Amino acid sequence: MVRPSPDPSRPPRAGGRRPQHDGRVKAVLGPTNTGKTHLAIERLCAHSSGAIGFPLRLLAREVYEKVCAIKGRDHVALITGEERIEPPNARWLLCTAEAMPIRGNAKKGDRFTDLAFVALDEAQLAADRERGHVFTDRLLHARGREETMILGSSVLEPLVKALVPEAEIVSRPRFSTLTHAGAKKLSRVPPRSAIVAFSAEQVYAVAEMLRRFRGGAAVVMGALSPETRNRQVELYQNGEVDYLVATDAIGMGLNLDITHVAFAGLSKYDGVRQRRLLPTEMAQIAGRAGRHQRDGTFGTMSGTGGHDAEFSDEEIYAIEEHRFAPLTRLYWRESDLRFDSIASLINDLERPPAHPELIAAPEAIDLAVLKRLSDEAGIADTLRGPPMVRRFWEACSLPDFRQVGVDAHARFVARLWEELRSGPLHPDHAPRAIAHLDHTAGDIDTLQGRISAIRSWSYITQRADWVPARDEMAARARAVEQRLSDALHARLTERFVNRRTAVLMRKLGGQDAGLLSVRLSGDTVLVEDEAIGELSGFRFRVDPAARAGDTKLLLAAADKHLPELVAGRARDLMAALAGGDDAGLSLGGGVVLWHGEAIARLHRGKSALTPGLVATPLLDRLAAPLRAELIAALEGWLARQLRPLAPLARIEAASLAEQSGPALRALLIRLIDGGGMTARIGSGLEALDKGQRDTLRRLGVRIGTLDLFCPALVKARPLALWRELTGADGAIATPMAPILPMAGTQEAPLAYRRLGAQAIRIDRAEDLLRAAHEARAAQPGRAFRLDPAAAVKMGLTTKAYAHLLRMGGFRPIMPRALDAAAHGPPAPLVWRWQPPRDTAPPPPAPKGKPGRNPQRAPDSPTPSGHFAALAALVA
Repeated sequence: MVRPSPDPSRPPRAGGRRPQHDGRVKAVLGPTNTGKTHLAIERLCAHSSGAIGFPLRLLAREVYEKVCAIKGRDHVALITGEERIEPPNARWLLCTAEAMPIRGNAKKGDRFTDLAFVALDEAQLAADRERGHVFTDRLLHARGREETMILGSSVLEPLVKALVPEAEIVSRPRFSTLTHAGAKKLSRVPPRSAIVAFSAEQVYAVAEMLRRFRGGAAVVMGALSPETRNRQVELYQNGEVDYLVATDAIGMGLNLDITHVAFAGLSKYDGVRQRRLLPTEMAQIAGRAGRHQRDGTFGTMSGTGGHDAEFSDEEIYAIEEHRFAPLTRLYWRESDLRFDSIASLINDLERPPAHPELIAAPEAIDLAVLKRLSDEAGIADTLRGPPMVRRFWEACSLPDFRQVGVDAHARFVARLWEELRSGPLHPDHAPRAIAHLDHTAGDIDTLQGRISAIRSWSYITQRADWVPARDEMAARARAVEQRLSDALHARLTERFVNRRTAVLMRKLGGQDAGLLSVRLSGDTVLVEDEAIGELSGFRFRVDPAARAGDTKLLLAAADKHLPELVAGRARDLMAALAGGDDAGLSLGGGVVLWHGEAIARLHRGKSALTPGLVATPLLDRLAAPLRAELIAALEGWLARQLRPLAPLARIEAASLAEQSGPALRALLIRLIDGGGMTARIGSGLEALDKGQRDTLRRLGVRIGTLDLFCPALVKARPLALWRELTGADGAIATPMAPILPMAGTQEAPLAYRRLGAQAIRIDRAEDLLRAAHEARAAQPGRAFRLDPAAAVKMGLTTKAYAHLLRMGGFRPIMPRALDAAAHGPPAPLVWRWQPPRDTAPPPPAPKGKPGRNPQRAPDSPTPSGHFAALAALVA
């Protein structure tokens, strides 16, 4: 479309003539840390009404909270593009520069256009390419009825004198000095420092290195939402981390306790080209170091660039002495716009300023979107009449929070205008868009993208003429932004902050290292309430979640503080043992275990049944006296554990008595070596006289048919203890059932005898053999009958029972066969007994071979039932 030339009949705009005001104007100029903002807050609260415009929503919110504390929330308003808190009785307003309600941009009924006090903060931003025209307009037109205050850098002084000649210039000196500290490696950057980078990639890289070596850092970037930036700043201000990694966003008035500012680079991309920072920009950032009366330092981070990454002597002098070349031009754009047509609107926006100290602002994105969309036929046809042109301009003025560029942002505005041209958005449009963004999953970049998108909707929902139920929709958008900001803060903290390392780096090794708060929570070792590992028994294990770079540090913390914790744990263990509590101790593999860790080892005493204990290296953290006390307490516990072996201890004592005699002593030693049991054959029992046999019985030894044993020791616990003390081989059945199945060449467990495919416990075997002998005694004569019911009930097979009987000296006598003509049941199986020889009993005869029983006829019939099975097995 053809752009019209400037209208010569149109009167000069604000760029050529300023409106007159009665309010006194004061320009408070100076470097950072001069108390300018604090002074403005004091003057605001001293008037009946007033407003302060800030460059950042973050700063507006910060000062809003301070003023609320003084005046009360019912009397203070906060207005930004994305947030509007406006109580009915509000008289003091905190806002962004764009949202300042001056006469030129005030809407009908706006009650904040006639205020007693008005201030503009960081007014030197009028020289900024992107937003400078906004600050210039506020500099020229934002006035209070009684007092106006312009806050900014001293480089603004000549332009204030030229553009606002009625202003009183007040220079304020810096409260503290700022000194160049040279280049430092990242590992040498002192605590309470800010490292400034100029790209997200560099910010992330520096923050990652700080997390590894210094416990982490807070991250502040322009791409973060104000809420996330607030949370990250709070993380730093509260001392949870000692480092802040930021872009040049911290130069915009963020009041932080920073002692040193390190520049990771001295150049940035300004939207047009990569260029070196101006000395004023360097000073604005470096000036964040030092707070009130505390001095600050600045420098570069070595190893991040070439020669151009170092300050020149001229730049150092300018920053330290606050001497900079004054500004010569401020960016300006017409603010008193005509909406007769798109052409006249564009003409006004592109009008050059009439004042020589002003320069036309570069084409901003709102103007670029306006031009692009107004050329589209489908949109141009709708722009008829001043109300529609004004409404279209307001839509094009939607900020590009997503930073997607002119094309993508123009498409978003075009879709928005399709509905706005005919009235408010459809009632479902904003709720759907807000709900679509209400997801907190994803990484840092994903959450940043959602926050940028929801900020657009926070801006949109502030317009009552755009969105039905504005208050409800604005609250929804703010709630979603808050949730996303919380999630982003959590992701940043999770990625770039290691609280444990930060605490230890801050306090470990200093003069107060011995005063750290160290305690146990269960098995978790806490230093300053940060978990550094676990104390399992007396062994400290570093938290497995700790990175490799943290392990050395955590072990150093353990070395300082664990002896006291281990000593306390040792005293608790001794107290528990003194009360008769086992306290979780166990015996295994010749060592005493606590929490799965060996704390003492067995060593042989006067005999295997009277062992002693020696401490393992795990107890080396204990002082020698305390270690000796603990070993004594453990030996008392061990004595209690060995009580099940008391019968064996009595046998051992008898084996040492001279009156026992050699034969008995030899037998007793065999019993000790066997854990209280030994086979009868070859035991030497036949060499004992009656008195010695009585001694055996008094010692609790049972003299059985096949074995000599102490019944009290035929149990799993005594056998396990005996094997621990002697290192004997052999498995222990748990539980010790009367009958066990056996397979292949498997050896019978301790205290069992194998009977083919089964094994029987020796005491139960003796019970069955005793029952057989009782049946033999009850049936005088050479042959007698046996009832296998007790064995079968026990679970023993007939084959295994027959095997046991043969081992006990019992031999079957097969019944005589009936005549061929005779009828009736077969004769029962009978047995005879002969004392076993002093050798192992002979195995059963192989199947298919004739037995040696002379009474069995070759053609005798086979008995039935259990007796038949026994007959078949023993023949």
